Amino acid sequence: MRIARFSIDGNVAFGAVEGDKPDELVLDIIKGIPFADFELSGTKVPLSKVRLLPPVLPNKVVAFGRNYAEHAKELGNEVPDAPFAFFKPSTSVIGPGDQIAYPSFSQELHYEAELAVVIGRMCREVPRERVKDVILGYTCANDVTARDVQKREKQWARAKGFDTSCPLGPWVETDLDPGDLTIQCTVNGQQRQLGRTSQMIHSIEDLIVNISEAMTLLPGDVILTGTPEGVGPLNVGDEVAVTIEGIGTLTNKVIKRG
Repeated sequence: MRIARFSIDGNVAFGAVEGDKPDELVLDIIKGIPFADFELSGTKVPLSKVRLLPPVLPNKVVAFGRNYAEHAKELGNEVPDAPFAFFKPSTSVIGPGDQIAYPSFSQELHYEAELAVVIGRMCREVPRERVKDVILGYTCANDVTARDVQKREKQWARAKGFDTSCPLGPWVETDLDPGDLTIQCTVNGQQRQLGRTSQMIHSIEDLIVNISEAMTLLPGDVILTGTPEGVGPLNVGDEVAVTIEGIGTLTNKVIKRG
């Protein structure tokens, strides 16, 4: 099931996305929230009539760096022996079609296409064999990074946590095997990244076991799983799109920060 979060006539709701052709997609409005038992209302709205929002509003975004060997290599970094985590704040999250505001303190903004895992239930110290039980589904993410700031500062809080640096969407796909999916990033229609989730150094199970040893994960929390090689610059006016097999495409435009 594809679960979207959307706004219509000033109201926010979740809905199940139905249909195959982009111009014929509809939303069956969900009674309740997707993190508990819910029913479909049967009330359907054309996707073209709503504004898609970030599919979840996470309490926290836990991101894992250097989880693809070729990406670590292209930036001159060693591959970590264990998962390497950092955070993006909830205020960094935007949705499909929202604008990425180029931060005034950076001169080198980069895209990073990633598979995002959405947590479906509160959990802590998750055993490997139970990881699938705590996952609601998967969505597309762009770990937008002020690369010059990342290189200059020891902490990555500003480089990766600024407002609008975490586009998510367009929806959460709940029925998906994430083991070997194509991840692609384009800028202005030109392909910049092309990789597969099977290239991850540490699996999704590794990542969730690792972080849940340290902290409680809440429904709606998001885990970013790393980016393939091919990261590069974004400029004001660029349109960047992340496409993941079996999920869809997340598109955002870069604007000058006001």
